[in-house]
Amino acid sequence: MKQYILIMCMLIAAAVSAKGQTSVVKPGERPEVLIETTMGNIRVQLYNETPLHRDNFLKLIREHHFYDSLLFHRVIPDFMIQAGDPWSKNAKKGEELGEHSLDYNIPAEIRLPGIYHKRGALAAAREPDNVNPKHESSSSQFYIVYGKKQSEKAIARQQHRLDSVFNDSIKMTPEMIEQYTTVGGTPHLDGGYTVFGEVIEGMDVVDKIQRVERDKNDRPIEDVRIIKARIIKDLPGMEKKPKVATKKKSAPKRNGRR
Repeated sequence: MKQYILIMCMLIAAAVSAKGQTSVVKPGERPEVLIETTMGNIRVQLYNETPLHRDNFLKLIREHHFYDSLLFHRVIPDFMIQAGDPWSKNAKKGEELGEHSLDYNIPAEIRLPGIYHKRGALAAAREPDNVNPKHESSSSQFYIVYGKKQSEKAIARQQHRLDSVFNDSIKMTPEMIEQYTTVGGTPHLDGGYTVFGEVIEGMDVVDKIQRVERDKNDRPIEDVRIIKARIIKDLPGMEKKPKVATKKKSAPKRNGRR
C-alpha cells in the first residue's frame, strides 16, 4: 500500500477512550443512524456490546457531521460496500481512494460468536495484520456486508480457521450457520474485524450500490455519495449535549482499507 500524509482541518481532539466516551445503555436501547445516499436511505442500528465503536461513530456524526458528502469509495458485488475516507469528499473522478482516515485507531471489540459478519452487518475497516496485529479499527472507515450464501464446505473451512485462531474456543452457533447458508454474509472476516451494528432498513439500497459499475480499484464509475448521516435515535442523555469545539489536527494516517 502507498504511504500518504494527510493534513486535515478537522476532528477529534483526542482518541476514543473507554472512560471518556462510553455510555451505559440498556440492551434494548440501541442507537440508530440514517445514512442518506444518492441511491436511497440506509438505516443502521449500533450495538451496545461494542461501545467504543458505537460512541465513536455517533461522535463523528453528532459533533462533526463527518460523513456528510463522503463517497462509497469501494464496492464489490456479493461482498460489501465501503465508505469513510475523508479524502473522498472532494476527490476527482477516478482518483484512487481508501488510504485515509483520522489520526487515531479504535481498539478491537470482536464479540464472536454473538456478533458476526452476517448480511447487513456494519463493521469497521482497518489496516492489515502486518502493521496492525491487534486488529485495531480505522477511526472513520466502515463497510456494510452483503456477502453471498455459503456452502456447508465453506462453513467447515471457516470453522477450521476459527479453531486455529482461537484455539478451539469459538464455535459457530446454529444461528450463524443458518444465516450464512440461507441469507449470506462474509464469515472469512469473523475474528479479524469489529462488527458494531447492522442494517435494519435499506438492504435493497445496499444491494443497488454493490452492483454499480466500478473501475479497477473498485471505486464506482459514477459517484455514490452519502448526502447526510444523522442520528435518529441517540444515546440517553446525549440528545441535548453541547457540541465540542473542533481542533486542527495533523494526521499522518493511512486507511482503514478492508
